[in-house]
Amino acid sequence: MTASKREAADGGRRLHLNAFLMSTGHHEASWRLPETDSFAGTQLAHFQQLARTAERGTFDSIFFADSPVLHGDVRQRPYGTLEPTLLLSAIAAVTERIGLIATASTTYNDPYNLARRFASLDHISGGRAGWNVVTTAGEAAARNFSLEDQPAHWRRYERAAEFLDVARKLWDSWEDGAPVGDKAAGLWADSSRVHAVNHAGRYFRIQGPLDVPRPPQGHPLIVQAGSSEDGKDFAARYADAVFTAQQTLPEAQRFYADLKKKTAAVGRDPETIKVLPGIVPIIGSTEQEARRLEQRLDELIHPEHARKQLASVLRVSPESLPLDAQLPEDLPSEDAIEGAKSRYTLIVDLARRERLTVRQLIGRLGGGRGHRTFSGTPEQVADAIQGWFEKGAADGFNIMPPVLPSGLDAFVDHVVPILRARGLFRRSYSGTTLRDHYGLARPANAYAENAYAGNAYAENTNAEDADAAGPTRRELLVSEP
Repeated sequence: MTASKREAADGGRRLHLNAFLMSTGHHEASWRLPETDSFAGTQLAHFQQLARTAERGTFDSIFFADSPVLHGDVRQRPYGTLEPTLLLSAIAAVTERIGLIATASTTYNDPYNLARRFASLDHISGGRAGWNVVTTAGEAAARNFSLEDQPAHWRRYERAAEFLDVARKLWDSWEDGAPVGDKAAGLWADSSRVHAVNHAGRYFRIQGPLDVPRPPQGHPLIVQAGSSEDGKDFAARYADAVFTAQQTLPEAQRFYADLKKKTAAVGRDPETIKVLPGIVPIIGSTEQEARRLEQRLDELIHPEHARKQLASVLRVSPESLPLDAQLPEDLPSEDAIEGAKSRYTLIVDLARRERLTVRQLIGRLGGGRGHRTFSGTPEQVADAIQGWFEKGAADGFNIMPPVLPSGLDAFVDHVVPILRARGLFRRSYSGTTLRDHYGLARPANAYAENAYAGNAYAENTNAEDADAAGPTRRELLVSEP
């Protein structure tokens, strides 16, 4: 049964909601409010309580971003973060149903380590693990891994494609039922159902098998968060869900239609990939109360700090961005950006479209770094979510509370009941795994299906023969620079 048929059988298409959790909240000045804990980002109890709140709201999942580099100026806001798979393992112990999604980079890890880590999290949580696959932009991260500069954008995605191919082979290296635990026969596992993967490709040579049995979900849920052309091509082939950022309904509709089209073009049912734009909901009992909270937060932003951050994204000097002037006309083109291409374009387009000064742009970005910020009553927030959901712009939303824990409490207590009353969101969980929440089937094991020879991710190209063999499938996935 396809995802769309499952949803129809359950009473129609339903929203998917993910809680994107970040220390004291997504607004960069949230830590300065009297009611927040400035040191919450390294406190397990804080995140466990947030996860329980999201589970009370029957969210599909919670999500933690991550990066192998210390971003920004530690004088200006909290930047210390815990490693997310470790954090989610501890959260798994105090929750029962909610999905657990962690970010991990394919540029600065190896497939065996991450395949093992996410298989372990899936076992620990009883089938609730998800992996947000990122390729990691920025020279600073490269210098933490003995590199002088970051690999080119297209090459990071080429490596990511092979990385996912190998991870899926490793998750399949144990067939379902390989562990038998036959005490009488003295047989713990059937070795004929545990397989070396013997992968030899352009970037990786890995023998396998994995040292963890196949995950409960078969493969952990795969999430992708890039919106560049390379990112969309990658998502169409691999992702079960996409976290994205758009500011306007037409932009979101174009992205949604394009990604669904790309997904169909590679032979997948477009209903099996969920598009979840980010939204920063600033909620008040009245519209005026919500606006006052937004203004209060924006007034606590350090303009000079924010200007430096913006200059870093735009690849210009802070001095070229006077606070009360609009962005300069001679900014680099997207093609010249090797970092987060889609986010760069979103920010520049927002500033140009609305003729914002740098000071105004900083305020608009302070809540969600380019994600849509919406201030209003619970009914207005629900209307905004429903509008995009019903107009072909989203399958659900990545909820990014501006302040934690109060922003998540307000959403769960006041917005979720409205979405439920409108028939848009579940009242209780009907399944136990993250794939169940998304209405996605458990992937068949390639060995058990005897399908490795023709499987889309079972290609083995010897590294020494790769150039002579011509373009690989992975090279055709991405654009040349």
